[in-house]
Amino acid sequence: MNVIWRTLLVMWSARRRVRREGRIAPTEVGRIRLTTLPTDIDVLRHMNNGRYLSLFDLGRWDLLVRTGMSDVMKRNGWYAVVSAETVTFRKSLELWQRFDIESRLLGHDDKAIYMEHRAVVGGEIYARVIVRARMLKRSGGTLSHQELFAAVGRPEGIPDVEPWMHEWAAASALPSTRAEAPSVWS
Repeated sequence: MNVIWRTLLVMWSARRRVRREGRIAPTEVGRIRLTTLPTDIDVLRHMNNGRYLSLFDLGRWDLLVRTGMSDVMKRNGWYAVVSAETVTFRKSLELWQRFDIESRLLGHDDKAIYMEHRAVVGGEIYARVIVRARMLKRSGGTLSHQELFAAVGRPEGIPDVEPWMHEWAAASALPSTRAEAPSVWS
């Protein structure tokens, strides 16, 4: 709920852009312009590190709407959940600073889809996040990529996911929800 109004505005704007400009290919970079608001700032007077992830979600919504994926997902009762993400900060975003969120699909493996989001000011990267998301069905279970690509087509030109992303996904994974995961500090 912390960015619900921004989310609704981004989705509304993305739908307007689709009507005016048409859909974009899943391999294209989506861009939205934002401003750092007082609710984004922490006591150090720059954007709070946790807020970046919430605002990068806006880039994901824009990309889902503008590629047409959100309509397909809604129609079929599918949704994505983030299973892992890693963020790297380079420069701070200050109060009232305008910046772009650039978002793109990086690729997929047999279990997940990978995306990248960047906070960019004047063409310069301030922060970057890599997101690993699993596709699920509201009726239960995991959505296979075969089902996904049968509904939307397989995007052309998606490169293979870089090896380090597979290593990161494996190294950062928690046990399955069916397995025990006690909180024991060593």
